[in-house]
Amino acid sequence: MAAALGSPAEESSQPLEVLMLSHYFEERRGGIELVAAALARELGALGFPTVWLACGKGASALPYPLRGRELPAWSHAERWLGIPYPVLRPAAWREVFRAAQDAQVILVHDALYTTSIAACLAARWHRKPLVVVQHIGFVSYRNPLLRSLMRLANRLIALPVLRCADHVIFISDAIMRYFASVVSAERSSLVFNGVDTRTFSPPDREDVQCERQGLNLPPNVPIALFVGRFVDKKGLSVLKCLARARPDILFACAGQGERDPVQWGLPNVRVFRSLAGPSLAALYRASDLLLLPSVGEGFPLVVQEALACGLPVVCGTDSAEADPCAHSLLRPVAVDLSDPEGTARRFLSELDYLLAAPTEDSARRKRFEFAAQRYSWAKSAAEYGRILRHSVAKVRSGRQFLEVE
Repeated sequence: MAAALGSPAEESSQPLEVLMLSHYFEERRGGIELVAAALARELGALGFPTVWLACGKGASALPYPLRGRELPAWSHAERWLGIPYPVLRPAAWREVFRAAQDAQVILVHDALYTTSIAACLAARWHRKPLVVVQHIGFVSYRNPLLRSLMRLANRLIALPVLRCADHVIFISDAIMRYFASVVSAERSSLVFNGVDTRTFSPPDREDVQCERQGLNLPPNVPIALFVGRFVDKKGLSVLKCLARARPDILFACAGQGERDPVQWGLPNVRVFRSLAGPSLAALYRASDLLLLPSVGEGFPLVVQEALACGLPVVCGTDSAEADPCAHSLLRPVAVDLSDPEGTARRFLSELDYLLAAPTEDSARRKRFEFAAQRYSWAKSAAEYGRILRHSVAKVRSGRQFLEVE
């Protein structure tokens, strides 16, 4: 007979030490990193002390009480292939195992990285519950070599880690369906990322021109916005074709990466490299629509931010299918990165349709209200907290059963 567990009230009153891992810290400004940072802050507010391990710089900039430690890693994959895939050095593996010993539950962002492998092995070694947040499924890279590497990495890394996890949290309905044969419904949940609607909100009609003036943008030119890393999978080749085809539209690109749009030499392309929070929200409000010709996405945070700012969104079908409830608010386009010209033509038809009918204030408000209700960080973090506590209780009950036996 198994020993009795504490009551739910007792369980919820106890602080729960969380060890969280991601491949990089927030300073890299990638979607996974931004979500990890927001989630850590929300969990801390709910009484989950969190230690964040990741590669690169950024640990020292984390706000109290969030604690961070930098993991030393090699970055050859990013240098040679343009893929943000750090490989942990031996000292990093030792750090992960040490930190796992002190934690009560391990939360890792995406199963594809070497941080995920280390977290999985450390969780099993110390008999700690492992919860995986799965952000992506398969990325259909334009380069056939990268597509083959992605399939191999999913098979050799992601799938074993997902099978090993005590619970998997999917941020997208499409990603959940992609891994349905590997992760059963009993140990999986669909929890959408949140969006800060205090920062990202729609403008009043006069605010649009104020935001444009503050960003040195022309007052009477249509502005199509792209937000994301400047990498192939985000559809930079499609954006380049769009900008060439429509010199009458200003393409505002916010992000960083090796595929720098400045190198296109096009006068109707403006690049913003360091916007975040309120300054990024101002760019959303200054724009007419969001373009996201990417592939292999979960549910990009930029789509949620754009909706919260009231913008129409034209995106790839991967993103549009991530949340069935949001489908009517998005304009899906089939993206084929091996045919950027053809993909650009499909996007152009959507752009022409949206720009021909300027967005009404009521439509902006409808998108904002949907985002505020559907993508609340407070609700998402509360669900994460429930899953983390349940995973700890489940592992504890298994231990107690073995001890009694």
